[in-house]
Amino acid sequence: MAVAAHPATDVNRPPQTPASRLLPLIVPAILVGVVAALVLLGLSYLAGRLEHLLWQTVPAHYGFAQYDPWWVITVLTATGLLVGLVVWRIPGHAGPDPATVGLIDPPQPPYVLPSLATAAVLALAGGVSLGPENPITMINIALACWLGRLVLPQTPNALWLGLAGAATVGALFGTPLAAALILSEVPGPGVLWDRLFAPLVAATSAAMTTLLISGNAFVISMPPYPGARAVDVLWAMLTASAGALLGLAAVYALPIVHQAFHQLRNPMVMLTAGGLTLGVVGVIGGQLTLFKGLDQVKQLATTSADYGAWGLLGMALVKMLAVLVATCSGFRGGRIFPAVFAGAALGFSLSTFFTDIPAALAVACTILGVLFAITRQGWMSLFTAAVIVQDEKLLPLLCVAALPAWLIVTGRPQMLITPRPAD
Repeated sequence: MAVAAHPATDVNRPPQTPASRLLPLIVPAILVGVVAALVLLGLSYLAGRLEHLLWQTVPAHYGFAQYDPWWVITVLTATGLLVGLVVWRIPGHAGPDPATVGLIDPPQPPYVLPSLATAAVLALAGGVSLGPENPITMINIALACWLGRLVLPQTPNALWLGLAGAATVGALFGTPLAAALILSEVPGPGVLWDRLFAPLVAATSAAMTTLLISGNAFVISMPPYPGARAVDVLWAMLTASAGALLGLAAVYALPIVHQAFHQLRNPMVMLTAGGLTLGVVGVIGGQLTLFKGLDQVKQLATTSADYGAWGLLGMALVKMLAVLVATCSGFRGGRIFPAVFAGAALGFSLSTFFTDIPAALAVACTILGVLFAITRQGWMSLFTAAVIVQDEKLLPLLCVAALPAWLIVTGRPQMLITPRPAD
């Protein structure tokens, strides 16, 4: 009788409601969000202190300019050498080849994280043209999955991966909306907002942690857009298409540059050569083309008139070249922030060449086009372009600009290398 009672009990048990499934996820999501934001802020702080030492304290102490050509080449070459040693000799080898991974990928083993964090901090501080988003996301996903299995072993890895990925994106952009838009493009079972609920909680707690500690640094100061004109529809489509073509040029060059650097085989040699190349490219492009690009795009917005149309176009090309070299030579970092700089430089260049194009329109649309090509994340690209310029009058034009830009990039290769089995 006792054995027969169990099935009856199970049959009579009321079905679990969506709310009862989602409510227990709130506390874990908040914790993941706070920890993800603290990891981002902590590693960014370490990179910032080391950057200050390398680019301000040491030059000031010895009485030379911080961006002297020989110092730029020296620091970037030394950065390549040090990152190469980490990739070559430290357990975990700083994770997989950065040209083979996207923003949100399966978790790495925990032993990879110290070398990955070290390589990312060195690259950020040394002036490498890559952002923090890929290594920080990889670290947070690995931590969340590892700790999640320890605390709640019955919980699937996919939950922790989604929470950590959303939390990191929320912390990076200072808003949970970016995470929601990215995750909305990921197919999955069930109702969309049920799937977004816990990641949005994680992204919100991460964004709030970042905002409370460091504020929002993701906005540039731009002349306001004067208002829509019929001709601006044409300008929006043309400038976004120009950004998409610039991004696609980097996409098609990626396997060529990647193969060239990997002929060197040894990671230390490859990264030292990459650092030396980045130093030379940085001297050619100037100090604004160094580093991840987020702070530099703010400076560019206030000083763009000093460079002229050709100088700004040169900055856009140099930045994309720097992203290619950094990614293909093995530096750990993301491509979103430097792509934003390249798009902004192209936009300022086009608005200087063609003075009828409002600068705010050109910059927002070229950022949109470049990000379309580099990331293939439509909503995230649209959101980033809108947030960077922050002018609601541009939103309808950005939606129009997205159409031809997407037609240019869809079906084209992505900015990823498929690793060989031997890798």
